[in-house]
Amino acid sequence: MTAVDERFAERVRALEPAPCDYSADLLRSLYDAQLGSRHADLAARWMQSQGHGFYTIGSAGHEGNAAVAAALRPTDPALLHYRSGAFYLARADQCGVKDGLRDILLGVAAATTEPISGGRHKVFGRHDLAIIPQTSTIASHLPRAMGVAFSMARAAKLGVPSPWPADAIVVTSFGDASANHSTATGAINAALHTSYQGIPMPLLLVCEDNGLGISVRTPDGWIKQAYGQRPGLRYFDADGTDLAATLTMATEAATFVRRNRRPAFLRLRTVRLLGHAGSDVEAAYRSTAEVAADEVLDPLLGTARRLLGAGLSADEVIDLYEDKRAEAMRIAAEVSGLPQLSSPEAVAAPLRFPEPATVAQALPQRTPTTERLTLSQSINRALSDVLGSYPEAVLFGEDVSRKGGVYGVTRGLQKTHGAARVFDTLLDEQSILGLALGAGVSGLLPLPEIQYLAYLHNAEDQLRGEAASLKFFSQEQYANPMVLRIAGYGYQKGFGGHFHNDDAIGVLRDIPGIVIASPSRPDDAAAMLHACAAAARSSGTVCVFLEPIALYHRRDLYDEADDAWLAPYPTEPVPIGRGRTYGGGTELTLVSFGNGVPMSLRVAARVPGVRVLDLRWLAPLPIEDLLREATATGRVLVVDETRRSGGVSEGVLAALVDHGYTGRMARVTSEDSFVPLGDAARQVLLSEETIETAARALIS
Repeated sequence: MTAVDERFAERVRALEPAPCDYSADLLRSLYDAQLGSRHADLAARWMQSQGHGFYTIGSAGHEGNAAVAAALRPTDPALLHYRSGAFYLARADQCGVKDGLRDILLGVAAATTEPISGGRHKVFGRHDLAIIPQTSTIASHLPRAMGVAFSMARAAKLGVPSPWPADAIVVTSFGDASANHSTATGAINAALHTSYQGIPMPLLLVCEDNGLGISVRTPDGWIKQAYGQRPGLRYFDADGTDLAATLTMATEAATFVRRNRRPAFLRLRTVRLLGHAGSDVEAAYRSTAEVAADEVLDPLLGTARRLLGAGLSADEVIDLYEDKRAEAMRIAAEVSGLPQLSSPEAVAAPLRFPEPATVAQALPQRTPTTERLTLSQSINRALSDVLGSYPEAVLFGEDVSRKGGVYGVTRGLQKTHGAARVFDTLLDEQSILGLALGAGVSGLLPLPEIQYLAYLHNAEDQLRGEAASLKFFSQEQYANPMVLRIAGYGYQKGFGGHFHNDDAIGVLRDIPGIVIASPSRPDDAAAMLHACAAAARSSGTVCVFLEPIALYHRRDLYDEADDAWLAPYPTEPVPIGRGRTYGGGTELTLVSFGNGVPMSLRVAARVPGVRVLDLRWLAPLPIEDLLREATATGRVLVVDETRRSGGVSEGVLAALVDHGYTGRMARVTSEDSFVPLGDAARQVLLSEETIETAARALIS
């Protein structure tokens, strides 16, 4: 028990009634949501004390957000802060869902019957409530919220089905500390940048300002200073401890966004009761007087004051509080000890790779041609086929439209498919990925481009924490179909340096559930892009498509002007997770990908008895092909253009060992270094000479 709870009845009896313009029925309904949220917090702490609860970050002090839910329509998509329990319960009531409180406590218990994540996390999310689940993030959901707001109108413009009504608005809530995070500031800037151009951006940003980020104070007035004067951002301010005042201001803000299709910022002044979480000792950083002052501002007392003004007695208000306690504790006892996920397979089920048959049925149409193409031309043709086959597909990124990309890979696509489907974004990788995240849950098939691999790193959490985790935390009720194209790797001639020759892909390889394609040949690239698009469309798969810049325009393989690296546009598919073998040598298997494939093929032409396996897929690795080709020779040399530490070769060798391969193994890699400018790059990038020396040594 806490003073907030123990003294509630005493404090209610000491209140002066306050008049209210809203009906007693509405007030009671929202009070019920507030009570449910408060007693869920208290029950969670009881469950933890009994060994049956696993999450105690609560919503106490933030229950005014129930009024935000009341100001919206139940079909307005919501991406919520982790202190949004009252919003969740008010939305559930709007939708006629009577088990919202049970949902919350099932999440606390990590029970498999919890309706959104199935016991994987305590999240606020439910598909039939239009609440997209978020975890304990620091504003990382704001780029997606911006993307959803953009994509609703774009889907309508393209005439493709969307789960959101055409006049819906997006609401996303976050804390005052999170408002300072670069992810938040970037997402809000992208929303304003979009709206400035006259593009619809119906986004309601709700900052629940309790003045604390765990123990770190937010300066008084900072949120208004930071966001109250932003051109193009309508600012609203409300006392979140006063339900009626919050409802009035939230309704005004929501009406503005809905009518004008422009973003608005609603600051709710809140208090934080019960600490940051159950383990938090507030006495370490807050005085007793400060805590007591916040307790007097308890939003439940604010609502009680309004209920008294609407004709309820103090005893009736208190009885409602105690009745909800009894309900919450009854549910807590019922859900305590319910089955939890009990096997690795059960936990990771939403992360499984797509079924090959499902992908094959969804493959886009191909444009027949006998012309032999470069890698760049083949990818361009494949992108055009994807856009032509799937009306919901949209391609976007930096410089991709009229310019056609830095290397011309997207040249002509905007002219063929229109500016609504092929368009440029602002130069912010977080916003590019956020747009893709929002598009994927709004009926579109996003094909975003990150201009260089080095540019991904400042936005990689949008893949790890948002895209890859959504199916996991929603049991596949929500998904992020996406084919993210990234130009990368080294070996560019005449243009380079660290930001344009980056081989750091370790940050991708450890993200569960994503597909990583790494084509080398032109025909493979097109077929693999088709497979990725089909997997995204049919299975909601997040695909990363790594394109080797140095091979974009390559024509030759062995000799100058031999045109041996050109290939016709493919007629056959490339299944996800299957490699490609060159030659039938019996002495040594070179295992490679990307730029390493043509280097390995040239080495194989000089060293007798060598075959080459192009992995093609870095996730999932083509284990069956790898074992077969390794066993065929009994010797494996992994040719890895990425770094020795954290590179691809580590995973390949580990896979061989894990699957019982007992032959000889070795690897050659690039150095553990950034790639410098000019000819110095040759000192750290894997060379063909190094490959050949290692190959001969392994055979001898």
